[in-house]
Amino acid sequence: MKGITALAARAGVDPQPPQPPADTGNPLSPGDPGEPELSDAEYALFATVARPRTMRAGEVLFCRGDLGTTMYVITSGRVELDFGQDLVGKSLGPREFFGELGLLIGDHARSAEARALADGELLEIRHEEFQRLVESRPGVVAHFLRRAIARVVLNEQGLIRRLRRRNAELEGALDSLRTTSHQLSQAEALMLRDELTGLYNRRGLLAHLQERQRNGATQGLGLLLIDCDGFKQINDEHGHLAGDRVLQGVASILSSVAGAGDLACRLGGDEFALLVKADGRAEAIRYARFIVETARSLTTIPQLPPRMCALSVGASLLAQGGEWGDWYALADTALYRAKRLGGGRVEWQDAGTGSG
Repeated sequence: MKGITALAARAGVDPQPPQPPADTGNPLSPGDPGEPELSDAEYALFATVARPRTMRAGEVLFCRGDLGTTMYVITSGRVELDFGQDLVGKSLGPREFFGELGLLIGDHARSAEARALADGELLEIRHEEFQRLVESRPGVVAHFLRRAIARVVLNEQGLIRRLRRRNAELEGALDSLRTTSHQLSQAEALMLRDELTGLYNRRGLLAHLQERQRNGATQGLGLLLIDCDGFKQINDEHGHLAGDRVLQGVASILSSVAGAGDLACRLGGDEFALLVKADGRAEAIRYARFIVETARSLTTIPQLPPRMCALSVGASLLAQGGEWGDWYALADTALYRAKRLGGGRVEWQDAGTGSG
């Protein structure tokens, strides 16, 4: 602003930027600070020292970032100012001026690209030529400086408003993305959970196992398959609501057993699974027997309709290099044997052909 201050002082202008004119709803009269066109007196004055220049449609007069000390006045044709960064450009016509900061400040980095939209004529006023006008016609120049400074202020205020609006739009977009991301995460989590019991469902269990396989963390795990004995009879005699309460009770037992890193799951119907940390057969069977004994204790409490039923459990270890189908087949073989032997018990199945 040093260049503007010096020029303003020599022309007898208050160097403080004027306040933008009040919006009265009427077009600005020629000579007003916000008027984009030069007055007749200003145009005639600049024409006495300016150099005429022909422009062709599509010609770039200067680019953003170029250093400039020249102001331009359009005699005929049109010029477009492109400020980039998604900012609103300007289209200027006859008697309008641009590049004035280069004239007033000197070696000012252009904030826009100026391109001719149509063939036409320009007046070029350089810094030294403007200095002569300050000395010869200080009154007209002072009036122009007031308008030029006011236009700079108005442009900056407009830019600030647009940037604030853009910032608000970006913040709104980010909030929307965060909300959408949160909703997607919630939906994804719900897809992995059983709605009735709150346990993981089959999809959740498989996703957990796939993650462990990717990380090479399937060693030292036991798989328990749990089936409700006599569940169909409870449904038939007491209704599905009573059956649902039994399933929720089984889920509560499994949740109480599951520790950090373990995973309780409802595979579907009255079949459940529990993935537990177990270094060997004895540890896996200990978990399984606790589940069976807890259910048996609850069945001894007189309740109508019943809130619990006897449970059968098939247990095995996750063999290294295996897949879900292999592990499930082992535990299911043990579960089938437990059911066939009367239920309410635990059976074991090794990776070999025999039971434990």
